[in-house]
Amino acid sequence: MVMLLRVLFASILVAMLAVTVTASLDRGVFEAGAALWPDPWFKATLADAYFGFITIFVWIAYKERSWTARGLWLILVMGLGNIAIAIYMLIQLFRLRLDDPLSKLLVRAED
Repeated sequence: MVMLLRVLFASILVAMLAVTVTASLDRGVFEAGAALWPDPWFKATLADAYFGFITIFVWIAYKERSWTARGLWLILVMGLGNIAIAIYMLIQLFRLRLDDPLSKLLVRAED
C-alpha cells in the first residue's frame, strides 16, 4: 500500500506541475483570476480548494512538532496547494518502509 501511495502522490505532483507550468505559460495567475472572479462557480471552486487545504494543514500541524515547520508548511500549502501537499505526502511516505502499516503514516511519531 505504501508503494501505491508513493506512485499516487508522485503522479499528483507531476500532473500539478505540468498543468501549472502550462497555465503559467498561457497567462499570469492574477490576470486569469481577474477575468474569472465574477463567476460564482470560480469562487465556489476556489473556496472548496482552500477549505480542503486548511483541512489537510490541520493534519500536517498535528504531525509536525515545531512551530517553525508548521508555519512553513502553512505558507507552502496555502501558496502552492496540492503541489505542496503532494510533496509533504511523498516526504512522509518515503520515511516509511514498504511493510509499515498506514497508521504509521497518519499518526504523529512518538519521541
